[in-house]
Amino acid sequence: MQSPLFGHTEVQSQERYALQNDKMLRVALTGHEDVLARKGSMVAYQGMIEFDGEYLSRQQQHAQWWTGEVIDLMRCSGQGTVYLANLAQSVHIMEVDFQGLTVDSSYVLAMDSHLHWDVISVDSQYGISGSGKYNLVITGQGKVALMTSGQPLMMQVTPDKYVSADSDAVVAWSTSLQVQLQAQTSSSGVWRRRGSTGEGWELSFMGEGYALVQPSELLPPQGAEIGQGLRAQYGMGNQGARGVNQGQGWGY
Repeated sequence: MQSPLFGHTEVQSQERYALQNDKMLRVALTGHEDVLARKGSMVAYQGMIEFDGEYLSRQQQHAQWWTGEVIDLMRCSGQGTVYLANLAQSVHIMEVDFQGLTVDSSYVLAMDSHLHWDVISVDSQYGISGSGKYNLVITGQGKVALMTSGQPLMMQVTPDKYVSADSDAVVAWSTSLQVQLQAQTSSSGVWRRRGSTGEGWELSFMGEGYALVQPSELLPPQGAEIGQGLRAQYGMGNQGARGVNQGQGWGY
């Protein structure tokens, strides 16, 4: 049997985290440390790997219930290799350092199990589009795998050069940055998108760090609902996941 498909073989790497391709993450487990991954993101594995639901502390459970910022994680442990992906989104590996990382939970694919995360309030206003009222802050030193719809832009922020971006396109930023949520519109039109420009709320970043922006203003349909009937079970017609979740887009 011959096919160009046989050219897409396993990536050989000594790194714990490596990209199998731009839409699939390869994580090597040696039995010494587990990895936390988004539930349902495993697409393949080799070796003796176990998957368990991740225990949340009382504080984390309360934060998720109170804020609605939910990240459902599973613990991957054992010895072998696990491959992770989600909706064919682009995958990126980031090193979390002393600055910390603030990110929307919808964009987290996996992280080292020793990293700590909490839900924080980004802005006091309620009902804001995009990054929303709450986000995750990840602290410690280790690796995090993020997902974006398409190839993102990493924007450097310095004290003499602040950065503004559409709040619906912002994926993550350095926790050390000062963040302001604003809309360049009159007070009477603050809850509608700016005039005929199609633009709404934006985040402004000041300080020293970086902001990650994706070329999309839609969240991935993580919780796509499947409609009723046999056609829906196979994702066909208006009752399929795409039909029920029209307007949701992600980068293939």
